[in-house]
Amino acid sequence: MFDSPLSASAYEVLQVDPTADDETLRRAYRLRLRQTHPDTGGDAAVFVQVQRAWELVGTAEARAAYDRGHGFGAEQAPEWSGWRPPAPRADTRPRARSYGHPGGWRRERYLTLIREWVGRGVTVDDPYDPALVRSAPHHLRRLLADALAEEETARTVADLGMGYTVWHDVAASGRDGDPDVKLDHIVLGPSGLFGILSEDFGGPVGVRRGEIVGEGIPEGSVAGLLARMRVVSRAARVKFTGAIVVLPDEDVTEMIQELGKVKGVPVALVSRSALATVLRRGLPGARAIGGTELFEIRTRLQHTAQFV
Repeated sequence: MFDSPLSASAYEVLQVDPTADDETLRRAYRLRLRQTHPDTGGDAAVFVQVQRAWELVGTAEARAAYDRGHGFGAEQAPEWSGWRPPAPRADTRPRARSYGHPGGWRRERYLTLIREWVGRGVTVDDPYDPALVRSAPHHLRRLLADALAEEETARTVADLGMGYTVWHDVAASGRDGDPDVKLDHIVLGPSGLFGILSEDFGGPVGVRRGEIVGEGIPEGSVAGLLARMRVVSRAARVKFTGAIVVLPDEDVTEMIQELGKVKGVPVALVSRSALATVLRRGLPGARAIGGTELFEIRTRLQHTAQFV
């Protein structure tokens, strides 16, 4: 919340101008509490957002730090890394085998389009500047949000250890060759072979009839994930044992929400912090993989996987 390129700022949640004085801000907070309280017919998720917004800007010290870090202040905090690509890790622990560049295609596309949007001949000193990102059109902010989500998932799966193999940004458009039609992650381990979609819609989501629903959420996210998995499955002659959609913790009501089988494949909606647990234990109905079968699946994917 508030750190996603798509999420509302603390001021937007409180429905007040960022330049408002302290008393105006306090009155806005109290009004929003009354409007969103579940006991008076408000939305519980928004009620929590209002409280979190107040924690970030409710005191002079917190507000100054928030303004610097999120582009509302005259100066940004020099230590704030914004939404820039993560620095290489110097961790020497055994890590999962990893192939492809998580979030790379989306970041590259974002950098190209943000400069086009600003205009030719205009120098963009920092394409990840919070004020610039916040003012950009939704489709550009969505590209950056997706890249960040994919990078977060990549960090999680890398820590699963040497028993796992991961492929990122795998082309899944078949003969069409559309680079945007890709499988965000494929994870192979003792618990199964999983296709993973990393998403950040910038707000709470729900589930209806096996699909993700919510404000501004495109239709068919789960169906699209399964369709892309089928393309990879046919090309590599492997069978996926489960499908996972990963979302920010604050955007889901349950850490692990099992959707049952969709077109014969177990599907789950999982929060980021619960992803490692799910990948280690597997999904109900997902067949474990071991021995020579795991080696054969890895070999087939290695020989066929192409990256966007």
